[in-house]
Amino acid sequence: MRGIRIGSAFGIPIKLDLTFLLVLPLFAWLIGSDVGNLAAVLNDMFGSAMPVDVLTAGSTPWLLGGAAATGLFLCVLLHEFGHSLVAMHYGYRIDSITLWLFGGVARFAEMPEDWKQEFTIAVAGPIVSVALGGVSYVAFLVVPGALPTVQFVLAYLALTNVALAVFNMLPGFPMDGGRVLRALLARTRPHARATQIAAEVGKLFAVVLAIVGLFANLFLVALAFFIYIGASSEAQQTVMKAAFQDVTVADIMTPATELETVTADTSIAVLTDRMFSERHTGYPVLSHGNLVGMVTLDDTREVREVERDAYRVEDVMAKDLVTITPDADAMDAISMMQREGVGRLPVVDEAGELVGLISRSDLVTAFNIIRTRGSGIGVGSGSGPLSTDPEFAQR
Repeated sequence: MRGIRIGSAFGIPIKLDLTFLLVLPLFAWLIGSDVGNLAAVLNDMFGSAMPVDVLTAGSTPWLLGGAAATGLFLCVLLHEFGHSLVAMHYGYRIDSITLWLFGGVARFAEMPEDWKQEFTIAVAGPIVSVALGGVSYVAFLVVPGALPTVQFVLAYLALTNVALAVFNMLPGFPMDGGRVLRALLARTRPHARATQIAAEVGKLFAVVLAIVGLFANLFLVALAFFIYIGASSEAQQTVMKAAFQDVTVADIMTPATELETVTADTSIAVLTDRMFSERHTGYPVLSHGNLVGMVTLDDTREVREVERDAYRVEDVMAKDLVTITPDADAMDAISMMQREGVGRLPVVDEAGELVGLISRSDLVTAFNIIRTRGSGIGVGSGSGPLSTDPEFAQR
């Protein structure tokens, strides 16, 4: 998830997704437009006597809406820091915390597979939310009745923080409750199998949430959609990681001796003819035996057909190469391809010599073979996460 960096704390970058810039004013408007009803509910719940007429006078509701919405998202940020700081205690790196449409998300460089660590990390966020709710309630009791606007914001935060903690603990994997469920399942099962079960429970929860949302609030339908997608994505990622455990790039790559390559002075016309006859859409480019670039079908499309005899591969090839070493993990290759948006990686040794090429189709083939022969990863009979993406399989 990308976003605008606004600062950092404890070495963790804090970002705002563009959707947050839309949802914050929306939340402020929703709260502000309902201050009267909210104040009545809070008065009944906390036994207070906040004057509704004062809270709804003039522009006060909109100021309260802005303050309450901002306070809520600050609490969400602290909720994510609860997860992150505990994870850092266990030695995990946090890439960023991003506030977005549905609250906040802490992006871990690596997810824990030890069930005790995951359990502790997962419950840390809701514990922080409950603590914030408690602090807000105590502050609400201390603030004098002469400041009803401050009382309202504190009472609202006390209620919503506890509600946030309760909602997050529902088994909607990959929400906090779903991660707690996976951790408990992983006590007696392989991590991949525990993830699959938690993901199925999470998808069922998402379906139920969507049905409820159709009759209650369309926001819940959108949230259910992202829970369903998140559960499916993480389950697939976990299965891939289990499948490629102890598999290196060297195990999967096409060796240099078997590679189809082109030279830098090859014309684009000749290159496209080779692509058609050899059914390849990307080639390493050599000059005097040295790797100098990569050229793909997309690169050739930049040249008009009438000029393809005049243009050479060196005119259109990518020269800033993303490479990987043969002893790197296969999952590192997948992550690098996804991060860089490329379909193949040249494999180079410590001396910088080209020793092979690993492509998405190599990874797809390897995954399907591992899944077919059975490697104890507990996958089902459906399509694997790599083979479900036709574009990923292009070579």
